[in-house]
Amino acid sequence: MVFLDFIFYAFIAVVVIQAIFYLFFFIKFAVLKQEKKTPKDLAVSVIICAKNEAENLQKFLPFVINQDYPNFEIVLINDASHDNTLKIMERFASQHENIKIVNVKSTEAFWGNKKYALTLGIKASKNEFLLFTDADCKPASKYWIKHMSSHFSEEKQLVLGYGGYSKIKNSLLNKLIRFETLVTAVHYLSFAKSGIPYMGVGRNLAYTKDKFFKNNGFINHIKVKSGDDDLFVNQIANKKNTAICFLKNGFTESIPKTTFKDWLKQKRRHVSTAKYYKLKHKILLTLIYSSQLLFWIFAIVLLITTYHWHIVLSLFLLRIIFQYIIFGISSRKLKENDLLVLLPFLEVFLIIVQLTIFINNLISKPNYWK
Repeated sequence: MVFLDFIFYAFIAVVVIQAIFYLFFFIKFAVLKQEKKTPKDLAVSVIICAKNEAENLQKFLPFVINQDYPNFEIVLINDASHDNTLKIMERFASQHENIKIVNVKSTEAFWGNKKYALTLGIKASKNEFLLFTDADCKPASKYWIKHMSSHFSEEKQLVLGYGGYSKIKNSLLNKLIRFETLVTAVHYLSFAKSGIPYMGVGRNLAYTKDKFFKNNGFINHIKVKSGDDDLFVNQIANKKNTAICFLKNGFTESIPKTTFKDWLKQKRRHVSTAKYYKLKHKILLTLIYSSQLLFWIFAIVLLITTYHWHIVLSLFLLRIIFQYIIFGISSRKLKENDLLVLLPFLEVFLIIVQLTIFINNLISKPNYWK
């Protein structure tokens, strides 16, 4: 009984922690209304770093080229590709005057380091305002640049956008991938709104060239091969200089992995950078994950043993209701509301996956930039 007493009170504490996150942080994005910004027609450099992405460039680059925006260039970075990436870039550049190519060759000092290639691309760009996406992404509309750039101001030099994944019918893996992306977005957008920005995604991210060079670019984490997006944001973002854009026309959409093995490999790379975050961010993220994990473990143990089951069940349902309401509103904003039906199942599955990734990363280092 002493053991179950401990589990019971620990469960109550975990529910309180979860309630704090939902009611004081995640709700801020759920209730937030996106302000319609007046387009500023700033000169923008769209930067795309590609390594062996010939097929994706052929397919998705036209969506960037055809943006309805008066003044932008496209900086295409070929990061030592061994397929036809460079040839595809050159063909597009011959047809469009606003495309610039930066051809990066491998060096021993920066072998396989995307940050080196990106730095060269940023240096080659001619505009102060930089907008980043990936070669396997497409803007959700022809107004993507307009919406993302409209959030720049004298004070706001960093804009966090949403980069979702395309839907695949009848695919549980696809739902899991999109659910993980949704959860991550709700977290970083909510904390940014709360004045604690800690990450962004390179699929849809904007900042100024001045901000990049005044903070010495990626130099503080240049030896960490991942994290050109989240580690840089973690380094420079604060409550004053960060804006968020979550209008549908400002989204990007990427190709999701189609096998669990490939997705797990991708997530191992992404998760490996979190240990380099600022301490306060690591504490927050650890509390979120550990409280989620313990919530399910403690609830299952207590419900199976029927220990104070009426109280446990009430708290369990209350937390699930909070989650459905807040994630329900947020998912509609991010156009992912089809995931709500499987919400508890996807959460448990994701917790198990994240625990697996954490253990694997302790045992061996993940692979990096292609």
